[in-house]
Amino acid sequence: MPTLTLEALQLIDAIARRGSFAGAAAELGRVPSAVTYGVRKLEDDLDVLLFDRRGYRARLTPAGDELLREGRHLLAAADDLARRVQRVASGWEQALTLAVDNIVPFEPLLPLLEDFLATAPTQLRVTSEVLGGTWDALLAGRADLAIGATQEGPEPSRLGAGYRSEPLGTVAFVFAVAPHHPLAGIPSPLPASELRQYRQIVVGDTSQRLAPRAAGLLGLSDVLTVPTLEAKIAAQLAGLGCGFVPAHRVRDELARGELIVKTTDQERSDATLHVAWRHDARGKAVAWWLERLRTSATRAALTG
Repeated sequence: MPTLTLEALQLIDAIARRGSFAGAAAELGRVPSAVTYGVRKLEDDLDVLLFDRRGYRARLTPAGDELLREGRHLLAAADDLARRVQRVASGWEQALTLAVDNIVPFEPLLPLLEDFLATAPTQLRVTSEVLGGTWDALLAGRADLAIGATQEGPEPSRLGAGYRSEPLGTVAFVFAVAPHHPLAGIPSPLPASELRQYRQIVVGDTSQRLAPRAAGLLGLSDVLTVPTLEAKIAAQLAGLGCGFVPAHRVRDELARGELIVKTTDQERSDATLHVAWRHDARGKAVAWWLERLRTSATRAALTG
């Protein structure tokens, strides 16, 4: 059976790119005769003609073109494998997924993402989750690090099963409505009997395995569920409904009078956000993120 090596594929690739055996020899640091011998040996092993040598440039035959096209996939795969092995040896994970709770603004994460991508050889993926979905992503293995997870987590976390968590910061909530919403003209505090007459805007929990959670006013029959916190804020700005929103996420809208804060007899307590990760995570990428997320400046930026 003919032997096809990565070295032979590199040789064919160099000749095709350089246009001559001499050019390939110069690139590979070989004498031209060694390149000529290598090509002839490969042609003999495969029993095909790979180059048309009649012109000034070395041109691939159809068989040679097919070998090069498929061979470049093999060369790329070999390079990728070598990089992955080097990453493992260096302690950096091949890939890292961050599950960021939708309550955390994305803009303050951008400097961290930029620094990480300039430092680490790790492929990075960021997903957005809501409520229990952030814990769910970690428990189900869809994420390596959860950022901004609310509450202390589901029951497995209280038992210390499989992962660790630590507080990231505290977020305050305000009950907000648009100036043209009917509740805007009713004196505070708004009683539950009054609130039940109006639609509440909520963000849907993204949990796939854990039981979905609900946040906000309970017992309201008219509820509009939207996919993100940004969509919830937009819906309340449009007067489509009411609800609690993180104060730091609507600071500008409140300052411009586009939303009005009302108090209710069902006030929502502040939420403690957490960073959580699997206890067996030992790679440098997770360690890098934990170190940065523990700084006071980062925590203030993410929690407002």
